[in-house]
Amino acid sequence: MAKTSKKEYLKGWIPYRIKRYWMYIAATIVALVLPWIKINGNHFFLLNFDHKQLHFLFVRFDMQELYIMPFLLMLLFLGIFALTAFAGRAWCGWACPQTIFRVLYRDLLETKLLGIRKSIKNKQKEPDWSKTENKIKEGIAILIWSVLALIAAADFMWYFVPPEDFFKYLQHPSEHMVMIGFVLGVAAFLVADVVFIKENFCIYICPYSRVQSVLFDEDTLMAVYDPIRGGKIYEGHGEEKHKVVNSQKELLAKDPDAECTACESCVRVCPTHIDIRKGLQLECINCLECVDACTVVMGNLGKPSLVQWSSERETEKHAGKTRYLRPKVLGYVGVLTAVLIAMFVMGSKKEHMLLNINKDTRLYKVYKDGTVENSYLGLFQNTDIKPHKYYFSVDNPNIEIVKPSEPFRIGARNKRKKVIILRAKKPLVKNAKKDTSIPVTINAYAVDDKKKISIFRKTVFIYPTEKHKKEKMAK
Repeated sequence: MAKTSKKEYLKGWIPYRIKRYWMYIAATIVALVLPWIKINGNHFFLLNFDHKQLHFLFVRFDMQELYIMPFLLMLLFLGIFALTAFAGRAWCGWACPQTIFRVLYRDLLETKLLGIRKSIKNKQKEPDWSKTENKIKEGIAILIWSVLALIAAADFMWYFVPPEDFFKYLQHPSEHMVMIGFVLGVAAFLVADVVFIKENFCIYICPYSRVQSVLFDEDTLMAVYDPIRGGKIYEGHGEEKHKVVNSQKELLAKDPDAECTACESCVRVCPTHIDIRKGLQLECINCLECVDACTVVMGNLGKPSLVQWSSERETEKHAGKTRYLRPKVLGYVGVLTAVLIAMFVMGSKKEHMLLNINKDTRLYKVYKDGTVENSYLGLFQNTDIKPHKYYFSVDNPNIEIVKPSEPFRIGARNKRKKVIILRAKKPLVKNAKKDTSIPVTINAYAVDDKKKISIFRKTVFIYPTEKHKKEKMAK
């Protein structure tokens, strides 16, 4: 392979590490700012257990409308599966809070700010904890991170308790100990996770690493070492892989055309402490630190990196270009599109009034003149952002509404109970030998906006037997 100068090869090159930092900043800003943005009083996303509501895309859904939740869960899991099949653990390396927090703590606080670690390019070497100076600095780092962890825990809570309520509740802590305890618990977990568990969370605890192995294929994008150009550093399979060379001299003796310098820069920089030259490993989080390290080393030699963000097909097997639009990816895209369409169709059917109608415990009431009445209890809820006047109609022309006798007003996002009495204007059943349930559909609507707010509820009108009717009339 023809060599080029270092200056020419690295000209305009931006490390993936810098690109990730910008992604982390963007993700942090979005996570912190999004809970504060409201349109017509609705949040972008808010699962509010306090008021039993879901806000999504600035539309509010009440408890009776949580049919949209299964679609959100399907989008979440199918989206993760699709991303993994296409780009491996890109979520882990580029957007996962665990990775962002570890980079913030290890690279910014411990390395850049306090100098506990010597370089962000060597994540394998632990600081000398026997030095009192390092212990004091680590204590300062933990204190700073504890404050940041509290902010992160509060931000997490804002997606369940809106900020406007959150800070009101903080003014009366004794009345909201569950919320405060949850925030403190999340903050304590973040401190333990980031300071003590570290990347072991990604390796041993997070279930995502176990799922990804069944989603990968030879076209999945990931950090891949090129053994054909670089030379075979390891041999064997799976856990039986063992090192066969310890230096470039040994490698060249085994393979004179090998380009790997055996500098192990890609190993030292790895946050999960793996050697990318072993091939695909579950611990790899696709942070691409190894790609940056090898790019610098090989760039000094005027050669392209031996570790690239590519696929096994293109890098290890040299079997052609990566197939991005392959059947698996297109299948995920198709399913995700179908779920999105179904979700928006269901969401477009949002009712701006909720209504529950329950039959009274008394089956019916018979007057001396033979008229029959049924009573119901209706719970009306105005889910719109403005007040409305409501009334309703019955689909049976032989049944009339006795109560309420006129439209009634419900304020924006308020509830109201109403007793509903329906009366049979004339006999509905002749010579009935048993009580008869007659299906009835009630159309409840907003008098001032019937086109937008109109819903139907099915119930029954109980009509008595002829014998019971005569007995009631005689009393």
